[in-house]
Formats: sequence, structure tokens, C-alpha cells
Amino acid sequence: MILVERKMGKVVQVLAGNVSDSLEKWPVDSCQITYEGFTGDIHAGLTMKSGGRQPYYPKGTQIRNYRQVSIVSSEELQSIADSMGIDEIQPGWIGANLAVEEIPHLTLLPPSTRMEFAGGAVLVVDGENLPCIHPGKIIQQNFPELNGLAEAFPKHSLGRRGVVAWVERPGTIKTGNEITLHVSHQEKWPLSN
Repeated sequence: MILVERKMGKVVQVLAGNVSDSLEKWPVDSCQITYEGFTGDIHAGLTMKSGGRQPYYPKGTQIRNYRQVSIVSSEELQSIADSMGIDEIQPGWIGANLAVEEIPHLTLLPPSTRMEFAGGAVLVVDGENLPCIHPGKIIQQNFPELNGLAEAFPKHSLGRRGVVAWVERPGTIKTGNEITLHVSHQEKWPLSN
């Protein structure tokens, strides 16, 4: 196996949210990470109920929670905001747990990439966090003078919405932590012979 290990990027914001009826999250200085995810976060848990993103299970089936943590790139968020014609998109508006910078094309990190943080925590990337309209509704609330932002968000954020991950090793993640990426070489799977 070919493994690329590279120290790159840093945490610019740690966020958590425990309000059951809101996707929005709020900045904290640091967070204790357990095998269930961010302590106190609404998306924490070893398991989750399947929904629209898991069409191969009946809705509500209890499955492994591979979406414990949402990670976004400050640079990609600014790119989305620019293409939507707004000044900014705050990471908390779209339900992110971590905002990072200096990781080019974060959303394109291959599945199984390990993100190691200075506080010992290791997260494993499951894949791209495909965009939906729900974060767009929160963005719309922050720009009430503009119309159509909720519907525009999925189109403008495709390929730039960040990734979801699960916890491989508990630890603490703090604002300012450096990140070491462990990226396995990935071959494209041929669909036919």
C-alpha cells in the first residue's frame, strides 16, 4: 500500500450543536472527541437511523454512524459564497463541526483518509458531504434581503461542501491544531471488465 503522509492544514474553528431541531452549530474553543463523535453534539452516536442518503435500507433502520463529524474548508466556503453572490458562509450555518484551512480540495479527499490532530484525535474520512437544501435555509435566514439562496446552495456547493468522517481514535481537538493527513493511494474501480 502506498501511503502519503503530509502535515498540512490547521483547525480554524471547532463547532458543536445540541439543539435537536436545528442543523446550526456554534463555535467552542475545543471539544473532547469520543468514539461517538463530538461530546454533546446532535450528530454524535455510534449508530444513526438511515434516511434519504441510505436508500438501500428502509428509512429509520439503525446503522453504523459514519457521519459523526462534518468538516469544511474555509477556502471552499468562501468560494461557495462568492459563486452565490454573498459575503460569507459561516461553518456553523451549514452544520460543520470543524472548519479547516490550507488543505487544497478538502472535499475531494479520498475515503479512508485519516486526519490526525495535535490533541491525539484521529478522524477517518467517509467521503464528500453531498449538499442539500437544509443548510441553504439557514444561509437564507442570514441574508433575508436576498431571494433563492436556499435553493441555490446545493448547486453552488457541489464538490465544495466538505466531508463527513467518523472517529477512529478519541482525543481533543482545539482551534489552532495542526493536522497531519494520512492518504492511501486509491485506484479507480472499473465498472466493467
